[in-house]
Amino acid sequence: MTDDDRPAVVRTLDIDPRRDGPPPRPAATVVLLRDVGSAFEVFLVRRTPGAAFMAGAHVFPGGKLDDSDASPELLEHVDGLTLASAATHLGGDLDPAVAMALHVAAIRETFEESGVLLGATGPGVSLPALRRALLSGTPFLVAMRDARAVLDAAALVPYARWITPAVEKRRFDARFFLARAPDGMVASHDAGETVAGAWVTPRHAVAAHLDGRLELPPPTLRTLEALSAFRSVDEACDDARRRPPPVIRPVFKDLEGRWVLALPGDPEHPERAQIIAGPTRFTRRPDGRFVSG
Repeated sequence: MTDDDRPAVVRTLDIDPRRDGPPPRPAATVVLLRDVGSAFEVFLVRRTPGAAFMAGAHVFPGGKLDDSDASPELLEHVDGLTLASAATHLGGDLDPAVAMALHVAAIRETFEESGVLLGATGPGVSLPALRRALLSGTPFLVAMRDARAVLDAAALVPYARWITPAVEKRRFDARFFLARAPDGMVASHDAGETVAGAWVTPRHAVAAHLDGRLELPPPTLRTLEALSAFRSVDEACDDARRRPPPVIRPVFKDLEGRWVLALPGDPEHPERAQIIAGPTRFTRRPDGRFVSG
């Protein structure tokens, strides 16, 4: 799939049952999708093995919310949603400006990590050059202003919200979005925070995780497992639009020396109702990978 199908480096599990971790940082993740014949693919990037979080794992483009994502001047470049509709988009429990900033963060991180811009720029603007400027330190606001960009917040379809367990050292409150990759845009990893990138069908990615060719963190794995049920980008996005994005708060449990990550509805989870399809837990295999069930 990527890295010449070499075995993935599985990260060390850094959890402490006694730890009451820091408050989770708001973040946004985008599942880029494209139709290919009678199937569809997602874009995955591999995080650098030296990363502080999810080192070596294959993930969707994304990252934490920056204060600048809520800049009123930057929000003037956003189209497709109002502040009020952005809040409704994410379930209605956020300040509208924060909700819109999360959409901006999703678009910014996707552009930085994949080179795909969910939006449009003025005539004559080179997207590769614009991306290089961002990766070299140009503020996103400056880049978007100079490119006369319009960011398409409506291209983002809220999918789920995953909150890192408190026993982990680094915690995120990550909003997952689906988005169709615009026609003609070429996706590629950033060669900084990520060291590889590839389009792959959800089924192929799950199979590669199970046979040890790559590592998928549990939220990524479950997302790909769920997407495997659909036949097209439209089908997957239409399903997501019909329901509010579920809030998923996994909890770690040590069951006689074997770690499991329990989801709502599992006997080891305090929330009794199941809120997402599939098995209600992930179990850590001897090779370090978490698998469903």
